[in-house]
Amino acid sequence: MESLIQIFIFIPLLGFIVSLFFSNKQEKLIAATAYTIVGIQFITIVLYTAYWLIQHTPTLNLKHFVFYKEGNIEIFLDYYFDKSTAVFSILGAFITFLVLVFSKYYLHRDEGYKRFFNTVLLFYFAYNLTVFSGNFETLFIGWEFLGITSFLLVAFYRDRYLPVKNALKTISLYRLGDICLILALWTSHHIWHKNITFIQLDDVQIVVAHIHENFYSVLFLLSMILIAASIKSAQFPFSSWLPRAMEGPTTSSAVFYGSLSVHLGVFLLLRTFHYWESILIIKILVILIGILTAIIASLIARVQSTVKTQIAYAAIAQIGLMFIEVAMGWHTLLLFHLCGNALLRTYQLLVSPSVLGYMIHDQFFNYSPKVYQTSNTFLNKLSNSIYTLSIKEWNLDGFLKKTFWNPFKMIGRSLHIISSFYGILSLVIIFTIGLCFFVLDRHMPLILDKYLHLLYAFLGMIIILIAFAEKKNPIYAWLLIILSQAYIVLSIALLNDQYEYLEILIYVASLVIAATLGILILLKLKKAENKLDLNDFYGYAYDHPKLAFWFLLSSLAFVGLPFTPSFIGVDLMFSHIDHNEYLLTFFTAISFLVLELTVLRIYARLFLGPNKKQTHPIAYRSS
Repeated sequence: MESLIQIFIFIPLLGFIVSLFFSNKQEKLIAATAYTIVGIQFITIVLYTAYWLIQHTPTLNLKHFVFYKEGNIEIFLDYYFDKSTAVFSILGAFITFLVLVFSKYYLHRDEGYKRFFNTVLLFYFAYNLTVFSGNFETLFIGWEFLGITSFLLVAFYRDRYLPVKNALKTISLYRLGDICLILALWTSHHIWHKNITFIQLDDVQIVVAHIHENFYSVLFLLSMILIAASIKSAQFPFSSWLPRAMEGPTTSSAVFYGSLSVHLGVFLLLRTFHYWESILIIKILVILIGILTAIIASLIARVQSTVKTQIAYAAIAQIGLMFIEVAMGWHTLLLFHLCGNALLRTYQLLVSPSVLGYMIHDQFFNYSPKVYQTSNTFLNKLSNSIYTLSIKEWNLDGFLKKTFWNPFKMIGRSLHIISSFYGILSLVIIFTIGLCFFVLDRHMPLILDKYLHLLYAFLGMIIILIAFAEKKNPIYAWLLIILSQAYIVLSIALLNDQYEYLEILIYVASLVIAATLGILILLKLKKAENKLDLNDFYGYAYDHPKLAFWFLLSSLAFVGLPFTPSFIGVDLMFSHIDHNEYLLTFFTAISFLVLELTVLRIYARLFLGPNKKQTHPIAYRSS
């Protein structure tokens, strides 16, 4: 029975691959392929779940494929099936099928018709990989694909300013959640000394004993999981990204941010529940986040002027209640609550354009202004203050910008001089010196052996921050990105003598190809277009669609997306960072956090947004 689980991963992957071979004009074939594949998945998972219920609901686990094994390091795909997986998978298949049938007509003759269906099928594959995951590595692969498909769907209307801008905002917070998951993986490797699976976490006695032995490490691990779950489910204080992600098509908003993707934070807490159910402080934090989010999101939803924002905050408030239900152990109630909320939000988003049309018609003929009474009481002042705060969405967007991203930009701008030719040359020389120390490791003085890796990790972090703040020259920014990754790899190699050449090669192999391809594309674009900077959006995807596609692929390969060997390399690198190397972990985590933002920012600025040429239609910022 376990061996059949892999079918539910292969079916959506097959659908995505087949959909790539159609042209944009073959709308009927594209749509029919998409909803047929998802329909088959829905019928199959319902039949499988029925048979599973007949077999008295055994918990199933399948170790599917080993990517890499060396010593106590083993990276493998693992699939898992229980009642949570059954509910999430059936719900996901049903809602995706409905949305794809609706999209067949909703997006008729849209220039991005094929692109939409391709991306939704890739999302559905990632969603299934996440909900069927049996260990953190498998879950993280699905989690990463969900992030990139989210970016592509928010920026679906790529000729407009706001969708592209909000796609970058969304992926920036998603990336913060990704880094928290990577740190959770790193901690898990060091405290368990193996790749732990979710079925092993179900053994409460072993888990409780393990928590007592490694309490503070487990506390850090669970804190990272909680932050990742809060970001994915748009919980306080990370709520502001969800309404901004609604800039994509209504159908993608329904499947992503109304029903499926936004509930995966709840799924992560549900899947790791046995790990933190005995730790009171984590349970209190989950409940507090849920209560605060439910109250604040409800207040915001009541005063918003746009229907998508109202629905987004209403969904956030309900998910806040689900956080409470997870912590209290009311998991059956939670699953019913989740299904009801997901189906309701999907329905609301799909009918919202029609409802708005009827409401505007009704308002035009039957409008009567509300009579307001002014009073100076304390309750009225308090009500007005809350109203004003809620209209401004409690300034959560500005808070996140000032807290997380502005400091990075400030540091990068203050060291902008390093991005000059002589600055890069100096950094190359320093890197070469470090490489010599790595080769002559046995002859290195003890003091250098102890601290040199921290220096190179710090420089790698500084370089990527400078690239993040670079606005004048994207080619310089790309060179700085390459250099920063070289510094990070070298810092870990200098730390750990057991970091073998093969492991370095696994990470570097795809980076070299992606970096070279990226440079060639930028040089070709520079030759074709006189203006090439990062001060604005230029929309060069209009004139150079092939360059845009290949640069996106090189960007995704550069940040270690799961279809590249560098994804395994990232896991191997973090595995070789000792558990007490907090500074090195911090520098490396910040570097990987800013890396994806910098790379996708270059892609978005050059290839997305309103085209500057008057020969193309211009969608202004207010659109």
